[in-house]
Amino acid sequence: MKIATQMGYAGGFEDSIRELQELEQSGLDTVWIAEAYGFDAATLMGYVAAKTEKVEIASGILPIYTRTPTLLAMTAAGLDALSGGRAMLGIGTSGPQVIEGFHGVPFDAPVQRMREIISICRRVWKREVIEHDGKRYQLPLPADRGTGLGKPLKLITKPVRDDIPIAIAALNMKSVAMTAELADAWLPVMYMPDKARGRWGEALDTGRAKRSPERKPLQIFAGGMVAIGDGLEKLRNYSRPGLALYIGGMGARGKNFYNDTFASFGYEAEAAEIQDLYLGGKKKDAEAKVPQSFIDSMSLVGPKEFVRERLAAYKEAGVTGLNVQLFGSTPKEKIQTLESLRALL
Repeated sequence: MKIATQMGYAGGFEDSIRELQELEQSGLDTVWIAEAYGFDAATLMGYVAAKTEKVEIASGILPIYTRTPTLLAMTAAGLDALSGGRAMLGIGTSGPQVIEGFHGVPFDAPVQRMREIISICRRVWKREVIEHDGKRYQLPLPADRGTGLGKPLKLITKPVRDDIPIAIAALNMKSVAMTAELADAWLPVMYMPDKARGRWGEALDTGRAKRSPERKPLQIFAGGMVAIGDGLEKLRNYSRPGLALYIGGMGARGKNFYNDTFASFGYEAEAAEIQDLYLGGKKKDAEAKVPQSFIDSMSLVGPKEFVRERLAAYKEAGVTGLNVQLFGSTPKEKIQTLESLRALL
């Protein structure tokens, strides 16, 4: 299994880069660079490419509504060139609150847009002349929607690779099926390995049945916090604030995909209660209501025997890459955690 982590910036970006360099030398395989509504991911990824040598650099994620399909392709190709073929284009929808609130564009037709974006990106990387008449994107733009002067073009520069991996952050059934059909990697959030099959199995099977035999098997990146050793069980609760945020506050009522996913694992009442508390400003109360069974299922925190059992559950569920938060207050401690995890795989 690959080991991946999301880059953090708590100590400043320069400190995060130095930490990443040390983790890379200790065997970290992939780093995800987030965007949300902070600094843009592409700029940070370029800097990471200049400062690292081996680690795979993945956007985690670029929202599809904020860039044209061809710009997504250009960005990935540019990063791939800077890094010597270490890029992964991670894309997703984000949510209506961010897309319409921060970017001011409609949040619509996510699956159809994603499907067309993937097709366009792969053709751009092959340096085809781009003409696309889709339901959501038309290239060149038709005359009745513009000046009529648009012409089909191809990428001027030659990419390092003509097939850059694409990862998709998806949770609902249609999106997951499309991911299994077309993408190279899937990045789910709140992946409960013991119940993942019941939640997403049918969607994954539907997508894989349509998958081109020319594409490699779908990678799945999932995981949680890692701390290996006796007497560490209380550390599992460090995940409560983040889980409460996603379940309770990462989206409006009726449009919180994380809340829907959590509820589908058999926590319908808890999902409603956590959302009510969080949106009502009672964040600590919401955190306390996150079930311990849910936290424990995703956790890689505890004695070696517990972590080994959880790793087996992730493998059994089809996970090929552990997307983890490495416990430690210093880079040295995080490296020790990484090495301990690697030893159990």
